Amino acid sequence: MSCPGPNGSDHSAPGRARQKSLTTARLMATVWRMQNGDSSTNWVALLRGVNVGGVAVEMAALRGLAEGLGWGEVKSYIASGNLVFRAAGPAEGLRAALEAALAGRYGRAIPVLILSGEGFRAALAAHPFQPERGNQSHVFFCWDAPVLDQALFQALRAPDEDLRVTGGHVHFHAPGGIGRSKLAERLGKVVTGTEITGRNLNTVRKLAEMLDAGGQTG
Repeated sequence: MSCPGPNGSDHSAPGRARQKSLTTARLMATVWRMQNGDSSTNWVALLRGVNVGGVAVEMAALRGLAEGLGWGEVKSYIASGNLVFRAAGPAEGLRAALEAALAGRYGRAIPVLILSGEGFRAALAAHPFQPERGNQSHVFFCWDAPVLDQALFQALRAPDEDLRVTGGHVHFHAPGGIGRSKLAERLGKVVTGTEITGRNLNTVRKLAEMLDAGGQTG
């Protein structure tokens, strides 16, 4: 039996709402498997806005949520919110299930981008820059087709910076780093039409290696 708060509110309500979201996420995953079979492939999940300046998401907890959805071979990499796993698709269903599970645990929306192994590899292969160090180049993965404001890009860029849209994602070369880059600071204004989440080239390469270790990608 729950105890009402001083204003008659039920303190257990948020907990029930979170449990309901998690149950819904698991049900979505189960229904899809029943309708489409258990054929699975490799995927990458990228979370937006977690840990550094965002929602604190423990990677062990994130893996646990994914495993609770019935996903297999779940591996995480660093704290920026990156998963490699096997599951039966489609990507949209996987995204909705993980977002619901995250909302159930953390009580707020955390955007998730799901890419097939093949799609993730294609984004890495399309990277047009060859930096001396992997942290000098970034891939900003896009939910929808990005639109680049060329005038604002040219106004903000440093002489050694470059930005290109290739294969549906944004590739950013910043040899001086992005910490003090005016272009990086306003990238959300330069790139419009989509949500974006960035990973440096070191991270992208590592996730591709993890896909390799997991076997054939799809």
